[in-house]
Amino acid sequence: MSEKKEKSPKEEAEEVKEILSAVSTQVPALIKSVLASVFSEEAGRNMGKAAAAYYKELKESGMPDDVAVKMTEDYMKTFTSLGSMLQNIGKSEKIVLRGKVGEDLGEEIERRVREKLEKKRLERESDEEEEEE
Repeated sequence: MSEKKEKSPKEEAEEVKEILSAVSTQVPALIKSVLASVFSEEAGRNMGKAAAAYYKELKESGMPDDVAVKMTEDYMKTFTSLGSMLQNIGKSEKIVLRGKVGEDLGEEIERRVREKLEKKRLERESDEEEEEE
């Protein structure tokens, strides 16, 4: 049987820090990419076409003008609400871990990892003391 080498708390902290660092760069890039696709010129054209097709379909089914207009407006609000929600997510990407950004974020992550590792160490020591008794 092969034995797994246990990582030291410092090694575990570094590994977690690297993972969180990668996530903190990848997630904002993903959000920006989604926002760019939602607010692109092509997306605007497609949204307009979709709204026009929706309105046309309502009218052809015998819907009164005022109702068709209202329903089309509501339909468009769905798109704009989604866009607004995505924008807010994009803005909040910097509001991570109590507003910490950049180096402050790294320090905050490191502090939290140390706290968790220290808590685990204390729990292990407590368990070992109980076993000895």
